[in-house]
Amino acid sequence: MRLSKFFLPVLKETPSEAKIISHQLMLRAGMVRQGAAGIYSWLPLGHRVLRKIEQIVREEQNRAGAVEMLMPTIQSADLWRESGRYEAYGKEMLRITDRHDREMLFGPTNEELITEIVRSGVRSYKDLPKMLYHIQWKFRDEIRPRFGVMRGREFLMKDTYSFDLTPDEARKSYYKMFAAYLRTFARMGLRSVPMRAETGPIGGDLSHEFIVLADTGESEVFCHKGLVDMAVPSANTDFDGDLVGIFNERTSLYAATDEMHDETEFNKVPEANRLSARGIEVGHIFYFGTKYSEAMKCSVNGPDGKPSFIEMGSYGVGVSRLVGAIIEAYHDENGCKWPVPVAPFHVGLINLKTGDAETERVCTELYQKLEAQGVEVLYDDTSARAGEKFATMDLIGLPYQIVIGPRGLKNGVIEVKNRNDGAKDELPPDAAFAYVTDAIKKALELA
Repeated sequence: MRLSKFFLPVLKETPSEAKIISHQLMLRAGMVRQGAAGIYSWLPLGHRVLRKIEQIVREEQNRAGAVEMLMPTIQSADLWRESGRYEAYGKEMLRITDRHDREMLFGPTNEELITEIVRSGVRSYKDLPKMLYHIQWKFRDEIRPRFGVMRGREFLMKDTYSFDLTPDEARKSYYKMFAAYLRTFARMGLRSVPMRAETGPIGGDLSHEFIVLADTGESEVFCHKGLVDMAVPSANTDFDGDLVGIFNERTSLYAATDEMHDETEFNKVPEANRLSARGIEVGHIFYFGTKYSEAMKCSVNGPDGKPSFIEMGSYGVGVSRLVGAIIEAYHDENGCKWPVPVAPFHVGLINLKTGDAETERVCTELYQKLEAQGVEVLYDDTSARAGEKFATMDLIGLPYQIVIGPRGLKNGVIEVKNRNDGAKDELPPDAAFAYVTDAIKKALELA
């Protein structure tokens, strides 16, 4: 993509309303613009990151055996009255009335709607188990939306719902999502720690939040240090096999959010292995049994011919929230530092002298060669000053920068910069092409 054709409205100054680094950098890098309190337009650069995160989430859900669908944003209030949550949910729910005076709502979550769908389409125990998911926008009317996309009112979520005949089978579904989440966040370059958590308005008695450690995290967390660097499940994990070992390995070590923290139990962890930090929630999983199936009469006939209420669980990932979380984990004083799998582009190609025939030729040839190899390039072909080009590329944080100008070309070299560690190399164009292409492909293969 040529920058001259792209829409990248970067800001030199940090907007006063932005209090945390991810909000500041997303506004300055031209990723989002606020339309109303807690509601954002995703501009082209931010949208590219959002879709890459969404795709990684989708691939790991598919790997775990979940099946994608799509539910609407607007739901009937009658379904929520069936479950008893319509009045209980509180003012965060945006309640609306259509032209026929039917009570509707902008869905903050989808337990009721998916339960209605399954009860109308599943009759026998032979139809179970099922795991269904969708990726959809949601709305919760936060009283004080803040921190940009980290605590907005409108946000993109992945929701999976599991349906099983027995509690034992339901726990197997829970373990699948537990393992899938570990893989999902690791592929984005994040080390997530599953922690015991409150179930909140979702309900149930088994719940884990997946926390990414960050100094600007919204809550205090406590865990065994060994959880932070524990190896994630491999790509060839058998999700139809026994995953209880993966679950037990992590839940045997202390980890809890502040709401569930037990100081006495935490002090049993050897002092050298205790970690108290700030964390950002990026995923939350629940097993709530028959809470919704009983209330909404969602049952199947079991092997004995008798009706049995379906055991359920729900599993959420904050897709739009993850954009902010990744920035919180990867940035410096100059801007973002995107991991390759979620970067909006892999390479920023800088032409230091537009209009110079030789510089134009080398830039164009390298741009075309990289794109042909599947390397995504943002080519700065504008007439901006060199310092402005460098600052913009550092701000938007693409993993690699390639700088081409007349002076280097006279010596037969171009500059390659690794945005992550700042290392610079001067290489012949062919060597630079090989180096960057190999590095990008390796990073994507590891993900």
